[in-house]
Amino acid sequence: VSKEGTTPFSYIIIDNHTKTRTCIFTEGYPPLVPKDLSRTKLLSALNGARVAYFDARMPATTLVIAQEAFRQNISILVDAERPREGLNDLLNLADYVVCSEKFPQASKSYHEAWTETSSIPRALVSIILRLPRLKFVIATLGKDGCIMLEKCADEDSHLEEADVDNSMKSLTMRKDDSIVMPTCFASNVTKFRAEGIGSVCGRLYFGTSEKIPPSELIDTTGAGDAFVGAVLYAICANFSPEKMLPFASYVVSSIRCNQNSNKLL
Repeated sequence: VSKEGTTPFSYIIIDNHTKTRTCIFTEGYPPLVPKDLSRTKLLSALNGARVAYFDARMPATTLVIAQEAFRQNISILVDAERPREGLNDLLNLADYVVCSEKFPQASKSYHEAWTETSSIPRALVSIILRLPRLKFVIATLGKDGCIMLEKCADEDSHLEEADVDNSMKSLTMRKDDSIVMPTCFASNVTKFRAEGIGSVCGRLYFGTSEKIPPSELIDTTGAGDAFVGAVLYAICANFSPEKMLPFASYVVSSIRCNQNSNKLL
């Protein structure tokens, strides 16, 4: 604690018409730097951890902690909301990645494009190929749910090969619009092909979101954090992807900010 310092805080602007929010973040001062972390504090912070979570804020300090987690064989989940300084270093250590739908195709919004693919499914193939440590990557799609690509061992040379975009379309066509609660649709283990990028052996998942009546929805503050938190819990609880994605979506729906229905928080 710095006696002369300031606490970080955010202004949150809520649009009552679109039910969305904009966060204006003000960093604290002085920032946490690597020299503030003694070896004792670092080991104490990671003691007993099964999964470590990072989002590339305070990149130099974050990387020090992530590298120690890596040395201790602690699984690492990285939240890749958008390109940030130091994010690539973290991604190279990651076992799991959760990203926004804008992150893989961020070239129009940011100078640094992480992938240059024409679709989210193709982007997930690209991410898996670029980050060989990854076990899975999830792209969140807001009200449209999420997509997950899980890497599997490529031991069967006779595996069916399929275009990843076509496979994703097949999964989305299985969605039943009459079902309100979150569901998950999974492919068989397949060799997913993305032309011009490469192929990945794995399973593709499409998770739907809960249908929330407009009258119950106030804003989406905390939705992304809630989703990632639920995924972290699911990893520690050894949930299958078919259980994890609906669970995470349900947790997100619980922060709809309806004071009468917010039972999980």
